[in-house]
Amino acid sequence: MKKGSILLALLMSCILVLGACSIGSKDEGSSEGKTYKVGIDVTYPPFEYKDGDTYKGIDIDLMKAIAKDQNFKIKFEAMDFSGIIPALQANQLDVAIAGMSITPERKKVVTFSDPYFKAGLILVVKEDENGIKSVNDLKGKKVAVKKGTTGAKYATDNADKLGFTVTQFNDSPAMFQEVKNGNAAALIEDYPVISYANKQQNLGLKLVGDRLNGDNYGIAVLKGENEDLMKKINKGLANLKENGEYDKIVDTYLK
Repeated sequence: MKKGSILLALLMSCILVLGACSIGSKDEGSSEGKTYKVGIDVTYPPFEYKDGDTYKGIDIDLMKAIAKDQNFKIKFEAMDFSGIIPALQANQLDVAIAGMSITPERKKVVTFSDPYFKAGLILVVKEDENGIKSVNDLKGKKVAVKKGTTGAKYATDNADKLGFTVTQFNDSPAMFQEVKNGNAAALIEDYPVISYANKQQNLGLKLVGDRLNGDNYGIAVLKGENEDLMKKINKGLANLKENGEYDKIVDTYLK
């Protein structure tokens, strides 16, 4: 009986050890091969836009390259920019890449990757507008912005001080048209986005004054979630910058 008990105890110990090893293997590298839903805003060239049935842009190519480098899969989910963070909070998305500026307010809700692009806001007016040179010339005028953006925040934060009113839109094309039609005197947009759009589409707009800030874009996950994924995103981003792939992606759209 004593010998049998010893053998049984040894057998149980082996089972427990094997079980523990199995659990450890499952947790390590858990994002490999997994498919993550990535929120994007396809009204935001050159970072994200739709060409026929295909998504294109800096953010699209960059996220694909990071996923390939770090061995996980992604599925893009297009939506209005203002709905992306709420979708993360509702667990409808795992990650977001949408020309999203890293701000203290957003960092209360999401965890950002290392910065991947330096942007900044710029003031934009009609091509034939010569009376507006900076935000100090906006008193008594209407300014168009896109909902949920840092441009919208800048405008609402400064509207009373500078004496202008703010009109918000769900997408960039509608905002551009508002100024082109003369229904708003100016708009505030991320510098690389409006610069690219104006050159590509001849919007009849022009950029005036200095950049209003120095925003950096980051890739976001919900705060406290997908920590393993964020480590891989940062690792992949670093690898792409080191091997030159990052520069190739950006140069495809901005040079």
